[in-house]
Amino acid sequence: MHYKIRVDGKVQHKALYNIMGINKEGYKEVLAMYISQSEGANFWLQVLTDLQQRGLQDVLIACTDNLKGFSEAILSIFPKTQIQKCIIHQIRNSLKYVASKDQKAFMKDLKLVYKAINKEVAVDELLNLEQKWGEKYPIIIESWQRNWEELSACFEYTEPIRRIIYTTNAVEGFHRQVRKVTKTKGAFTSDMALLKLVYLATKNIQKKWTSPLHNWSLSIQQLYIKFEERVQLEIHTKPSNS
Repeated sequence: MHYKIRVDGKVQHKALYNIMGINKEGYKEVLAMYISQSEGANFWLQVLTDLQQRGLQDVLIACTDNLKGFSEAILSIFPKTQIQKCIIHQIRNSLKYVASKDQKAFMKDLKLVYKAINKEVAVDELLNLEQKWGEKYPIIIESWQRNWEELSACFEYTEPIRRIIYTTNAVEGFHRQVRKVTKTKGAFTSDMALLKLVYLATKNIQKKWTSPLHNWSLSIQQLYIKFEERVQLEIHTKPSNS
């Protein structure tokens, strides 16, 4: 989220980055928020280092919106993490370069890629997309091919988990709620003034997160099977009467 902040009497434009996670009980949590004027591998390395030092032990799957240097930073601190780049952001970025007269037909073909039943079918549909549109829109096709491994990680999972990880919509939904509180503000007097307001808004928003994600009991069992010892589940059994 972008805001205006006064620094030494001048107004600067800064970005507020929020990190949201889902814990093993299936509840959403806002883990941290950071203000920066620029992003890149060094910034994200500082973010991930801070999270680790504050007690974040492991990240199974990280969904990012293709931010520069983010994947590299994650893997340098949490090397076992699986990266899933946000498909919705990839689609939006692709459509920027498609002529309006082609967008409906292009999206119909592209949907066959990201809505495929499994990765093998998705790969075939991506090849079909290249054959049909590659000559006209080579930059778009190249982008999907270059980022394919991180765009297609979600195909390893069933539909409930796919819905959780294939997009950063959960963070964007949180941002919409925060903007309801901050939209009436002009320029903030300092970074801390912005952080305090967003922190208080976050506390109120999180009060509504009273239930785990839908079908989480089944999802966590799948994650337990896939990631083995990295997912520690507490299973309580009743003592026998004998």
